[in-house]
Amino acid sequence: MGQRHHDGLHHAPAAGLPRRQPPPGSHRLRAARSAAAEGEGVGHGPCDECGREHDEDRPAMTPSADDRRTVTGKRRLAFAVYTDGDRLPGLAVLLRSLALTNPGVCEDFVVLHPGLPDTAFDEARRLHPRVLPRRADGRGDVFRLREYDTVIALDPGMVVLGDIAELLRMRDGVGAVPQLIPGQGTEARAVLPDGLLVIQNADVDDDVAGATADDNGLAQALGSVLVPIGSRHDFLAQRLYDGIPVPENITVLRFPDGFEEPGGSPAAEARRRFELDDETFRAAYCALPGAKHPELLLHCAVPLLERRATLDLARSVADVYRQQGRYDEAVDVLGPVLGDRVDAPRCHETLGVCLMALSRYDEAETHLLLAASAPAVAPRAFAQLARLSWLLGRLDAAHAYAREGLDADPTDAGCRNWYVRERQDAGEPVEQAAPAEQFAHVALFAEGDENAGDKVLPEAVRMCFDSDTGPRRWYQQPVHRLVDDAAVEQLNARRGVIVGGGGLFLPDTSPNGNSHWQWNIPDAALNRITAPLAVFAVGYNVFDGQLYRRQRFAESLRALVERSAFFGLRNHGSVERVRELLPAELRERVRYQPCPTTVARQLVMGWEDPAERADTVLVNCAYDRAGLRFGHDYGHFLAEMADALRSLRERADVRYAAHMPADEKFVHDLRREHGISLPVDPLYVMTNDEIRGLYRRAKLVMGMRGHAGMIPFGCGTPIISLVSHPKLAYFLLDIGRPEWGLSVHDRALGRRLAERAAGVLDDHAASVADVHDRQDFLWKITRTNLDDLREILA
Repeated sequence: MGQRHHDGLHHAPAAGLPRRQPPPGSHRLRAARSAAAEGEGVGHGPCDECGREHDEDRPAMTPSADDRRTVTGKRRLAFAVYTDGDRLPGLAVLLRSLALTNPGVCEDFVVLHPGLPDTAFDEARRLHPRVLPRRADGRGDVFRLREYDTVIALDPGMVVLGDIAELLRMRDGVGAVPQLIPGQGTEARAVLPDGLLVIQNADVDDDVAGATADDNGLAQALGSVLVPIGSRHDFLAQRLYDGIPVPENITVLRFPDGFEEPGGSPAAEARRRFELDDETFRAAYCALPGAKHPELLLHCAVPLLERRATLDLARSVADVYRQQGRYDEAVDVLGPVLGDRVDAPRCHETLGVCLMALSRYDEAETHLLLAASAPAVAPRAFAQLARLSWLLGRLDAAHAYAREGLDADPTDAGCRNWYVRERQDAGEPVEQAAPAEQFAHVALFAEGDENAGDKVLPEAVRMCFDSDTGPRRWYQQPVHRLVDDAAVEQLNARRGVIVGGGGLFLPDTSPNGNSHWQWNIPDAALNRITAPLAVFAVGYNVFDGQLYRRQRFAESLRALVERSAFFGLRNHGSVERVRELLPAELRERVRYQPCPTTVARQLVMGWEDPAERADTVLVNCAYDRAGLRFGHDYGHFLAEMADALRSLRERADVRYAAHMPADEKFVHDLRREHGISLPVDPLYVMTNDEIRGLYRRAKLVMGMRGHAGMIPFGCGTPIISLVSHPKLAYFLLDIGRPEWGLSVHDRALGRRLAERAAGVLDDHAASVADVHDRQDFLWKITRTNLDDLREILA
């Protein structure tokens, strides 16, 4: 353990470790990232005008700039259709029917064709934002779309009449409806070559495509991978003879080539519902109740908004822009339509939040006050007003707004959290050293029932620099609070400014228009900081497929790197992502600094490894941005976890470690869907020592949150990561143990998780020794970095 010297920094003899020695497994990370993000850079990715990627920005059919499926194992899904020129009208009907019956579904839609001109697909592109034409020899090429994990093959003669979620959830083999062969008796069935197919590419090879030439060959070629599905998913229209109504449970109705249904028949009427002009289709989609896919909603709503702007439509578009971090566009869309109307409080709330995200704070306050005038919206609006006041350092105003929100609704959690926070901030003053003897710490300081990892992390950072981690030696600057002139003066009065740790390179959570990451600092304020500045163990925390405006972030990032005396990121994935956004002359200043929670055994004074551990396995799941984590696979994940936990409960006490209250959704869903109850340990109400103690005594932790892996690892406890975010895979690659992670999308997750957990429990001593060995590697790097920081901050 490093010695503590009078200067407050850990100091240890140089370990002789090269400054940027590649960690075990880093070559796998580079290979994975190269495959997923070839060509990414500052000038690549979302358009600065609209925030989306255009076809000309990247080759067709390749992953987007922030696509990390090769790291997280996220399933890539597409629809596919083969059509010629004569069947293009049917393609348009199919696209409309899919959107209007499944408004929350928007995946790549690959249109295979024999060589049609590109203009032939203009109508399809007006109906769907992700139409991707591709020349093909025939329908058999649906088996050659190998860049996707799952391909749902449709036909232009189909119309979608119901919910196809069951098809989206399929994970094995090739799903198809065995159809009766006319004239060959009731037992004769075949997989028709133009029928619906749900193809899992892991289960088939290209040879299957050659079997589509005749009706019987496909079923024979598929053999054991054929998964029969119910006829309602590919129901032939000719079965509805003599005017029989279309059964209510039919999800896909198919009109085979050459089949003409009488114009007034129920089947023909079912199809005619989707023969709409563009404007009628767009209006019908926007008017649908319930959740819609944001990309498809924008595709339909923006053209309508340009023709006739209504307040409801403008708010729908603005809400999507807000979800996507396109706050300036949200303001541009909603502001002119809303004006000073006092009868639209929810619109004022949306506009106020977007203005706050752009750091237009005075305007934001005006609109949030208008929203607060309506009783139904007042609690949320007052919570936002409290947050806005806190961002600006107006703590009395924040307390007053939170109190007004509680007067409107005493049960509102947001207002209660801000009210309690401000009462704590206004508590008794604590003894402090002179400013010149203090460090300033810029971080996310979790309070109340917030994320337990965000409570442990700031203390772990401070442990690297000083044995006293409390307010006497540390001046805290909340990362989200605006850095104004007064804040700059406070920072400069300290012996050094430490920014970190945590996934602060993130465009959402608490967006601002000043830096476009979590530290709310304008460039001008950054340039006035004269105290030594160290960025320490920060992470690039963007999810798979999460796009954001990079230009302002890249500018702010460059200014930060130029100003920093030390710039260390907590995994090599973050190092590489950030280097891509910097000019060549600054890239080598970005170095690797592991998260200090991963070396807790080296940092906590008086640490003792447990002589014995409880027969306990702790489980943790995360639900923030659940759509980005799970896609269509949450039901699969839950069922696979249930299988694994049933197996593990035969040999260990399985408990649930909730880092925050929202994590407990897993426990409720598991009990409701699979009848399994787990006792819950609420880490969010524990002290840091209690959290470390719980993880230290467990035999194994299986976690989805980053710090549900890093904290127990730092305590010397074996881990298995449930990977739904790139940062978990990055950490395991850094320590050369990628096999300690399993994707939440893994088809055999339950079996593999149970097997790996059993392996850890069977040879627990060896597993703990392996953790200690990997931790020693991270501690050597940390000590080397701290040696450099000691010179910078002395």
